[in-house]
Amino acid sequence: MKNLFLIFLLLTIANPMAAQQAKLLWADEFDQDGLPNPKNWSYDVGDHGWGNNELQYYTKAALKNARVENGRLIIEAHKEESFSKGYSSARIVTKEKASWQYGYIEVKAKLPQGVGTWPAIWMLPEQNNFGGWPKSGEIDIMEHVGYDPGVIHGTVHTEAFNHTKGTQKGAQRKVDSFDTDFHTYAIDWKAEQIDFFIDGERYFTFKNTGGDYREWPFGHPFHLILNIAVGGNWGGQKGVDEKIWPQRMEVDYVRVYDKMPE
Repeated sequence: MKNLFLIFLLLTIANPMAAQQAKLLWADEFDQDGLPNPKNWSYDVGDHGWGNNELQYYTKAALKNARVENGRLIIEAHKEESFSKGYSSARIVTKEKASWQYGYIEVKAKLPQGVGTWPAIWMLPEQNNFGGWPKSGEIDIMEHVGYDPGVIHGTVHTEAFNHTKGTQKGAQRKVDSFDTDFHTYAIDWKAEQIDFFIDGERYFTFKNTGGDYREWPFGHPFHLILNIAVGGNWGGQKGVDEKIWPQRMEVDYVRVYDKMPE
């Protein structure tokens, strides 16, 4: 036993970080009913298509579209004729309230289902230091399009690697119970690479190529976004099923650590 302790002590002296546990930097456990905590979240608002010809109007502070109940965040999309494109939803963001450069970001969520749904857990830069999209980067921790049920996408977008050029970098994993069970969607973001996880299993790594911002614009703070889009260039490729609404994404928690917990 003494020998094991001495080995641990020597390893700790040689590598002090080995003894340090992951530190929780920020979290929302959604433990108070009502609107999402305004200290943590604000809203993107409008129906201009959001660069993807989406159909929903993102509302602000509307309980129908974004609320906390029974310990969970509910983001809910509705079919509503009162909106010009026929749908309402919510897109909540931590912009100007919380952002991070590197760390382990994990969200435990249950997703909507049905053709036309397009939920996402993703990140955009706090400041467009290298210019507008995609120059300053985008990290898609989780995307799911309802016409392809259970296929979860993890993707990054940069000026060199993005879907408009067909060069985006990402991977997919099948999760059959995406809409009935909660799963954790996460990234471990370091200076040298971004690892993508579902339920603690890594399925994709995007490495820092050592090039300039065109390939790696991920050396500055990003904020978190949670939303459900309706239709759009990708989510609406097979149309929108008008009979499935409302549809919701339920989020049990959001947690941000300085590194991946052991």
